[in-house]
Amino acid sequence: LQWRQVPRAENIEHLKLRLQAGPPTLLLFTEPSEPLPEEPKPVEMPFHHCHRDPLPQQGLTPERLHARRQLYAACAVCFVFMAGEVVGGYLAHSLAIMTDAAHLLADVGSMMGSLFSLWLSTRPATRTMTFGWHRSETLGALASVVSLWMVTGILLYLAFIRLLHSDYHIEGGAMLLTASIAVCANLLMAFVLHQAGPPHSHGSRGAEYAPLEEGPGEPLPLGNTSVRAAFVHVLGDLLQSLGVLAASILIYFKPQYKAADPISTFLFSICALGSTAPTLRDVLRILMEGTPRSVGFEPVRDTLLSVPGVRATHELHLWALTLTYHVASAHLAIDSTADPEAVLAEASSRLYSRFGFSSCTLQVEQYQPEMAQCLRCREPPQA
Repeated sequence: LQWRQVPRAENIEHLKLRLQAGPPTLLLFTEPSEPLPEEPKPVEMPFHHCHRDPLPQQGLTPERLHARRQLYAACAVCFVFMAGEVVGGYLAHSLAIMTDAAHLLADVGSMMGSLFSLWLSTRPATRTMTFGWHRSETLGALASVVSLWMVTGILLYLAFIRLLHSDYHIEGGAMLLTASIAVCANLLMAFVLHQAGPPHSHGSRGAEYAPLEEGPGEPLPLGNTSVRAAFVHVLGDLLQSLGVLAASILIYFKPQYKAADPISTFLFSICALGSTAPTLRDVLRILMEGTPRSVGFEPVRDTLLSVPGVRATHELHLWALTLTYHVASAHLAIDSTADPEAVLAEASSRLYSRFGFSSCTLQVEQYQPEMAQCLRCREPPQA
């Protein structure tokens, strides 16, 4: 004799058919067990603290996709005309033309490095790289500037040697043709890499702070750092190409003034170095964890103090991973009667909307009178 425990809702006729071929079976009908609890459904978090963007965008942002297309096009143009300048400079025996070709070679290398840094910046954050790989873009811009300075230093040395020794000959016609093509190439690359800035100075290039209108705050579209570095790089090359063109015209009509070739190399290489100074300054500011140029310490502090319930702020830190990725962290000392969650939500909302921060980390704690004398709670001095 066998017995089975079956639910009452099971089909009895079906059980009879199954038991006909087997031994007698005692069927014990029981009440159905309690239903299993339903799995919790995902809940969409409201605008609050770090849940302001619950679904981060995968891959490159539209701004960076546009930057990648710009760099691809400029790199292709740069490589083609660099090869032409190498041939033209060799045929013309012109150091100035070879100098311009070397600068184009540095452009190709820096753009390829920028493309690599753009790809690297799409990798997700890890426990080791908690912010992700955004700063690779800044490192790519630094490599671009350093490579230009190294190549320019070598060419300045060669130009100085030519000024000391005049035993060289220049083909004026080949130099003029090559220099004209080089100017057209640099104009084309400058057009490809040009980034239109915003009509008002809220961006990283503005020196003054101006609050944005109230509303959902997003990072300001100020242009990609690598594209900006490449654009400045090309402007320096364009200036040098114009100088080489002027020298080639002079040498073509007055061959006895062949010293214009090393002189133009010397003068316009210095201008190319000076054109990279703003980019180098911004890169060093980012790498040194400096406050973003478009965000002031005092306006951020005053915004936090204006939140109802906030008595004091300390440990306020402002820095940037890139020119457009700004980060803030601070401690907020609040009244004992204030709602910490409400204060946190309001303070985060104001920082996002008024300053366009990409990430804000705020710690709320109860205000104590001793904080006024605490050395760690004091504001940092002016630089």
